[in-house]
Amino acid sequence: MRMITRNTKSNYEPDFESGEVILIDKNFRKSSFDIVYKIRKAVGVKKVGHAGTLDPMATGLVIVCTGKMTKEINTFLNLEKTYTGIISLGKTTSSFDLETEFNLETSLENVTEEKIFKARDSFLGNIFQLPPMYSAIKKNGIALYQFARNGVEVNRDVRQVYLSKFEITKISLPDVHFEICCSKGTYIRVIAHDFGQLLGCGAYLKELRRTGIGNFRVEDALLIDEFKEFVKNYSVAVNSD
Repeated sequence: MRMITRNTKSNYEPDFESGEVILIDKNFRKSSFDIVYKIRKAVGVKKVGHAGTLDPMATGLVIVCTGKMTKEINTFLNLEKTYTGIISLGKTTSSFDLETEFNLETSLENVTEEKIFKARDSFLGNIFQLPPMYSAIKKNGIALYQFARNGVEVNRDVRQVYLSKFEITKISLPDVHFEICCSKGTYIRVIAHDFGQLLGCGAYLKELRRTGIGNFRVEDALLIDEFKEFVKNYSVAVNSD
């Protein structure tokens, strides 16, 4: 498989039309579509797509395919995802993360480490999630977040997802640090929200970083500006020959 990563040699000759797989480390407050747009503009190929949306408030690994490799996107979509992040207890937001304002604050007086670990255990294995209103899922051709921004809530179907790992790596209330391995389609924001509901104090997703997709790791990914520099240097080398 042709792939461009942080470890790709400077003399590598990319063929974006035939197809490349690119590992990108997405920046905070940037959308997955923004990455696709910038890569399409940088490489001059129309066929560019990403293998799994990452929320604007999250950072981390996004797999981008160009040219004929876009046919393999579903293969990457089906791989297990790994995330690290922080669930903050005692406050809630409509979007379940920091995209919207706080709308409720609750005491943590009755929250203990024992209750936190007990709540964690209930999320392992197969679970059902109600997709958040602040999401790109479409209802009657309209993205749910458009309804949400207008204060309208619509019916959604619950989805079954699978968590193979939910490790609490640190507790420093109100923050609970975690690492999660899960199936495609899992909303970590919903886990944070439901986690708070289970504890009776409310919660929101304070930080999220996707560190892995299958065996692909974020440590091997390029920032978008680094990728653009890679393409620029290759173009200069070709034109100077």
